[in-house]
Amino acid sequence: MADQAVATRAMAAEEKASVFGQLKRLARTSGAVTGIAARVAGERLFGFKTDRAEHATELKAILGGLKGPLMKVAQFLSTIPDALPQEYAAELSQLQANAPAMGWPFVNRRMQAELGPDWQAKFASFGREAAAAASLGQVHRATLPDGRAVACKLQYPDMASVVEADLRQLKLAMALYRRMDNAIQQEELYAEIAERLREELDYSREAAQMRLYGRIFERDPDVHVPTPIEGYCTPRLLTMTWLEGRPLMRVIEEDPPQEVRNRLATNLFKAWYVPLYRYGVIHGDPHLGNYQARADHSVNLLDFGCIRVFPAHFIRGVIDLYEAIRDKDEEKAHHAYTVWGFKDLTREKMAVLNIWAEFLYEPLMQDRERLIQESDDPQFGRKVALEVHAGLKRIGGVKPPREFLLMDRAAIGLGSVFLRTRAKLNWHRLFHELIADFDVAAVDARQKQALAEAGVPAAA
Repeated sequence: MADQAVATRAMAAEEKASVFGQLKRLARTSGAVTGIAARVAGERLFGFKTDRAEHATELKAILGGLKGPLMKVAQFLSTIPDALPQEYAAELSQLQANAPAMGWPFVNRRMQAELGPDWQAKFASFGREAAAAASLGQVHRATLPDGRAVACKLQYPDMASVVEADLRQLKLAMALYRRMDNAIQQEELYAEIAERLREELDYSREAAQMRLYGRIFERDPDVHVPTPIEGYCTPRLLTMTWLEGRPLMRVIEEDPPQEVRNRLATNLFKAWYVPLYRYGVIHGDPHLGNYQARADHSVNLLDFGCIRVFPAHFIRGVIDLYEAIRDKDEEKAHHAYTVWGFKDLTREKMAVLNIWAEFLYEPLMQDRERLIQESDDPQFGRKVALEVHAGLKRIGGVKPPREFLLMDRAAIGLGSVFLRTRAKLNWHRLFHELIADFDVAAVDARQKQALAEAGVPAAA
């Protein structure tokens, strides 16, 4: 116990000392945010011509070496039409958790603080080098005494302070941009991002969310979920079974046969949308690094820090909006948007929102095999986003509800994956198979039971 207390104090001292590092971080990120504001303001207010693309590249270089959630924030915002200037959204959406992993002294201190001074005796082997470095922690491969291969995700020191520092910068950036462009009123989006990022700091919560997905797919051979290891998990340490698989993009880049592309895309569709339409739950981080392909073309689903639970009536609203767009039913569309949380809906505002909805739902409308996007124009989605943005500015802007963020992000993220797979599927039938027997009461009951069994907090 004395050794563990020493390790715990060492971690606390390390985290306290890192506060000074946060001051440096704030200085670097503040300069980046101020640079965005100055350059965009110079263009819009005084007619100065600046190279946004060059500045965006500089910004990515500044932020790319920092541990923390700013890259996730950028990926969130890059899915909302012009929530940030396009040049910045495009560059920042490419940010990866590529900061160098921390060395063995940190690993040893973290493991002692979480599992005790004899922590190494609890493993048959433990890799001293990180297998992967993420935004909030790093992963080490290990073996349990019973021979099971596991992945141990260790949270970096003082990440709560890092998250709060980054959220302050995000709030400033969004406020500055709002002064220059009122198309997207971002208050609710910020609140949603902040809550999700704070939840990601709790690895105990992530373990529960992993158990939830494990229960959802326990009888499905096409989607695999790691299992958290009891007795090896804490709020800052997550130990889970190691899943063998290859990065999805690496498999796709090898140009596999069309049937393999279709199989992978079908399994990804299931991994994303079965939880949503059967349980009201969505995996909110559609980054390609969170998916692996196995030898039989089934998929591994990874990283359960960002999970959103929706009440069943909200999911009914998602289906209602699809049906309203399909049937050109304005009254039903108004009802669906209201269920989603949009307020002060006018006919003109709905017409603009429907442009985006039609873009998202279009692949589901046709009962035939097809690519997810049939336009040969690589800028097609961008042009739709610009049309929506211009329309929103014309009518004085819109305030998206919090629930919109992850739904939109998942739809755009999934569409991007399908574009890259070049899968040809009957998206209409895949979707209708999921919603054919949708019943609000049944989904509510199923969700309540699954959340209770996994230990995940229920939907608000």
